Amino acid sequence: MANSVRQLKVGSGGRITRFTDDHIAGKLMTMGVLPGSRLQVVRIAPFNGGYYLKVDGMTIVLRNEEASNIMTTLDTE
Repeated sequence: MANSVRQLKVGSGGRITRFTDDHIAGKLMTMGVLPGSRLQVVRIAPFNGGYYLKVDGMTIVLRNEEASNIMTTLDTE
């Protein structure tokens, strides 16, 4: 089952399956955030401030709008 990054808790992660917005997908893919990449939520900023993520070993910070467009499958570890 695919979940948006905004539905994940700190410490959880999975594989990116797809993006829901083509415009934001273009921006994310130029940063190296690609379908199939391993993603982990490192921290969620308070007051809807954004998401601190680790994607294939690279750390990035995304706004809520960007994070909500990333769909993932959860790890079952």
